Amino acid sequence: MQPAQPAIRVAALVDGKIREWTGDAALAALGRRGPADPTGRHGTVWVDLTDPDARFVERVSALVGLHPLIAEDIVEGNQRGKIEVTDGIIHLVLFVLGASPDHTADEIDIVLGKGFLLSAHPAAWDPRAGGHARGGLEPLLRSGCDHLLWALFDDIVDGYFPFADRLEEVVDRLQNAVVDRPDRRTLDELFELKRELIAVRRAVSPVREILNQLTNRELALIDPEELIYFRDIYDHVIRLTDELDTDRELVAATVEIYLSTINNNLSTIMKRLTGVTVILAGVGAIAGVFGMSEAGLAFSGAEAGGFWAVTAGVVTITVVAAVILRRIDWI
Repeated sequence: MQPAQPAIRVAALVDGKIREWTGDAALAALGRRGPADPTGRHGTVWVDLTDPDARFVERVSALVGLHPLIAEDIVEGNQRGKIEVTDGIIHLVLFVLGASPDHTADEIDIVLGKGFLLSAHPAAWDPRAGGHARGGLEPLLRSGCDHLLWALFDDIVDGYFPFADRLEEVVDRLQNAVVDRPDRRTLDELFELKRELIAVRRAVSPVREILNQLTNRELALIDPEELIYFRDIYDHVIRLTDELDTDRELVAATVEIYLSTINNNLSTIMKRLTGVTVILAGVGAIAGVFGMSEAGLAFSGAEAGGFWAVTAGVVTITVVAAVILRRIDWI
């Protein structure tokens, strides 16, 4: 498979109207804007990078004036969820959950600077597919870069909830399966669910600290009037983490229920085998004491009374033992 080619898309407010550029035209537009004049005629600029490589990030960084450490983090990837402020520029690392069954978390880098917002992400995630961007870019860009940051942040967090809801449904289904008919397949699904919960938790847990710093630190690039929007996301994240913690506890409890059910089933099987053994042992003991070497003579008429008496006793004892064991639920 050929590696994805880096792509750039720039959207800006120019004289009160939305203008968009892609590819070389976008780079040229950034060049005209220049890092020395971060606002210029473009009050708000959104620079969106898809699958950027090192050379591409270096080129864009020079145009918008990113610190080398921020550019290095974008290129390197494999970062933890975090917020860092370098030279007055805010760098956020967030994660979106992919559509694959193993819930691969894709890293999203968002950089908020004076007059611009830069996002770098893999091609699997489209920032314009979120609910806020679908309504049009003009309201977002007109409200400022910090409001655009909120819109992207909110879309990422909203994307966690469908996964959490699906996991809750799986937990409920597996709980019913464990009670009704536990088997090895159910146990495999439980362990797979635990891995999924860990993946979701790893993507979500850093977001709480990021929002905590965004809403409590004095950041020049965040308008105080925008803090209420970020606090709303913070409330959503708290609710989401509580749901994930509850799901994780339910999965652990379900595993314990599975083990208890298996042990109970094994005890039931052992009781039934013991009951059958008691019956067969009684029959064998009687047969061993009285012997059956004269069975042929009994059928021919000789010694018939003793044979049939022993046989009737064996049958009677067997039936009585079976009834008693049945009443105590051993067979």
